[in-house]
Amino acid sequence: MTKIDTSRPEQVLPTPSHTVGPFYGYALPFPGGGDIAPVGHPDTITVQGYVYDGEGRPLPDAFVELWGADPDGEMPRVDGSLRRDPASGGYLGRNGVEFTGWGRVQTDAGGHWYARTLRPGARGGSAPYLSVCVFARGLLVHLFTRIYLPGDEAAHATDPLLARLDPERRATLVATDDGKGTYRFDIRLQGEGETVFLEYQ
Repeated sequence: MTKIDTSRPEQVLPTPSHTVGPFYGYALPFPGGGDIAPVGHPDTITVQGYVYDGEGRPLPDAFVELWGADPDGEMPRVDGSLRRDPASGGYLGRNGVEFTGWGRVQTDAGGHWYARTLRPGARGGSAPYLSVCVFARGLLVHLFTRIYLPGDEAAHATDPLLARLDPERRATLVATDDGKGTYRFDIRLQGEGETVFLEYQ
């Protein structure tokens, strides 16, 4: 067995987090990744948008993960998004009944993504929001952000994160209402109108 001296960087092989991708088309996307709400649920909403690079071009190979509380503000504790058949090991997909609160979608050739979910409830003193993780070409480390939905403006005014931002930056975290339960949220990685990204410690 070869021993690697990690104190010598030239001996350590790069991992995907150290290497400009994308690596997301293999094994990570799964059928129905954006179908977070139970099938036929009357309160399903659609959140959709584009991922743009620093020059305003849509990225056709970005990857967006979303997770959030249920309408009562509770974090789901059920699995089911990546169920497997215990006999064959084959992918079964979602069961279509339980709300897991989590989804994973890849942008299409035009940089567009969408997910169907339930409107999250408030929790922990924050306004309701969906957490987002973005993977894209040129990013050595994924980015975190949030999607706040219109209609919760009173809660937005007292949200600990939104209250710290000036109005222009705050607007990059609030989706726009396209009507009929559809909301648009574009993610801009750099440049004019860059989305506010969060750093967790």
